[in-house]
Amino acid sequence: MGTVFSFDVRGGEPEAVQAALTEAIAQLHRVDELFSTYRDDSQLSRLARGELTVADCDPDVAEVLGLCAEAERRSDGWFSTTYEGRLDPTGLVKGWATERAALRLTAAGASGVSVNGGGDVQLCGAPGTHRPWRVGVSDPLRPGGLAAVVSAAGVEELAVATSGTAERGAHIVDPRTGKSAVTDLVAVTVVGPRLTWVDAWATAAFAMGSREALGWLESLPDIEALLITAGDEVRCTGGLAARLG
Repeated sequence: MGTVFSFDVRGGEPEAVQAALTEAIAQLHRVDELFSTYRDDSQLSRLARGELTVADCDPDVAEVLGLCAEAERRSDGWFSTTYEGRLDPTGLVKGWATERAALRLTAAGASGVSVNGGGDVQLCGAPGTHRPWRVGVSDPLRPGGLAAVVSAAGVEELAVATSGTAERGAHIVDPRTGKSAVTDLVAVTVVGPRLTWVDAWATAAFAMGSREALGWLESLPDIEALLITAGDEVRCTGGLAARLG
């Protein structure tokens, strides 16, 4: 997946949590082996070249491609698994893998879990009594500054994902043209229960542009978002304020 993962794990029986952490890390390496677009021997690369069928691949490949198909349908095609003419589920697989790692640790008994995959975060439980997880959202127009702070107060699971041009430049493709998305946005941060979907919705919303994206994001259940335009205009969904703090 070509990114850095970090873990913050609280509570639980130490041996069980350590075992789950070891398994979660191994699982992330396995996901990279399966889905890397940079490795010629990954199952995704071999699938794209026609050397394998989906049935030949690890079951995780079929699961991810199925989720991608659902994301494409629910976004009316704005989420896509095609990049420069080749199969590339990167817009979903990182969030899916991060979420799965967090849920593995929670299942092992951890009372608070934060897994950060390249800046996108899955939160479960809480870091302490009466202390919710909080995630700072970088301001893309003011390096080192924060545009908002998202709080997980009152919920057991919360995910935060941002898509934009500040960190990686123009890497998001407009699936309708096959070229870099040209929109009025510099960043879209999406908040919801599960990172699999939050990550995919952030990518799709950025490709749409602010006018279409805001209404679409409002229509998604349990989803809130913050949109920042190149003109330094901030737009947000109606329920976002309840998630800030």
